[in-house]
Amino acid sequence: MNASLNEKLKTVKWGEFKLGDLFDVLPYKKRFDANKVSLVENGGHPYIVRQSTDNGKKGNIDESVSFLNPGNTISFGQDTATMFYQEVPYFTSDKIKILKPKDAEFSKKNAQFFLSSMRKTFSSFAWGSSRFNVETLKEQLIMLPITNHGKIDFTFMESFIADLEEERVAKLSTFLTVSGLDNYELSSEEKDALKNYTSLKWDAYNLEKLFGKSTRGKRLKGDDRIAGTLPFVTAGETAEGISAYISNHVEVFEKNTTTIDMFGSAKYRNYQYGADDHVAVVHTESVPMKASIFLTSAIHKAAHTGKFDYGHNFYAKDADALDIMLPTKDGKPDYDAMATLISAVQKLVIQDVVIYADKRI
Repeated sequence: MNASLNEKLKTVKWGEFKLGDLFDVLPYKKRFDANKVSLVENGGHPYIVRQSTDNGKKGNIDESVSFLNPGNTISFGQDTATMFYQEVPYFTSDKIKILKPKDAEFSKKNAQFFLSSMRKTFSSFAWGSSRFNVETLKEQLIMLPITNHGKIDFTFMESFIADLEEERVAKLSTFLTVSGLDNYELSSEEKDALKNYTSLKWDAYNLEKLFGKSTRGKRLKGDDRIAGTLPFVTAGETAEGISAYISNHVEVFEKNTTTIDMFGSAKYRNYQYGADDHVAVVHTESVPMKASIFLTSAIHKAAHTGKFDYGHNFYAKDADALDIMLPTKDGKPDYDAMATLISAVQKLVIQDVVIYADKRI
């Protein structure tokens, strides 16, 4: 963030507010089980779950509109502290609370400021340490800009968000150009990979047979963590599960590996890190990077099924027993096909980003 924006934050007046004074904390209209809903490609309405990606959206489902939660609200994962602004009405899974604003000025233009403050409040959240029911959510305090009359300064928030977006878009454009990522033209191999995706041959592979036994991290209590530069991964969705940066003497896991947390949520790590006892590490170091990303997606699909929770944690032994579906060739995983597919998908995503950045500029 540039100096002028930092100065704005320093000079504005701040007030402390309870979430319960700002929002009505509502339960979902109807619980939709993530393992039983049928996603639709066309039509329907967003289905919001506790995941930390894609604004919490797992896909669209076609259900009675009487079960829709209102738009212009914040969806909150009560045991994950994942939170997103939802512009349009949506369905939810269980454990999602709906934060409906009490002030009519709350909108898409200022929602990200609210979310930034809320995420700061919940930044110390750790899996298993607490759950947020309606009453505890209402008592959480957040800091917001205020006017001289003590009211929430929506004008400041909207102006700040607009300035911040302008700065970030400019940086994004520069980064894409310098890194060469603005070249999103698909190669002939990548085009063929996308075209022939449905004709790929697939087979089931056991993780332990592919990569040996998975490793379980070791517990390191928050009070014992010494500040440093090593990412420390715990079971959580916020910040990709990184709860702290430490300098403690812990086992350091190599980059290009996959972690699976206690709920079966898999994430790719392209950096060295430490991990606590709620995290299993799958040793995919020898696999090409983009193929490893594909593997992580396959692992997540097989492990994150809703089977694992606080009462039934996912451990390293569960990773060893996990079977995943992969493209296959000559009786072996086709890592070349996986890498090419990921490269193609990456370019398609970057294409949208480049077009967005160009339009905003």
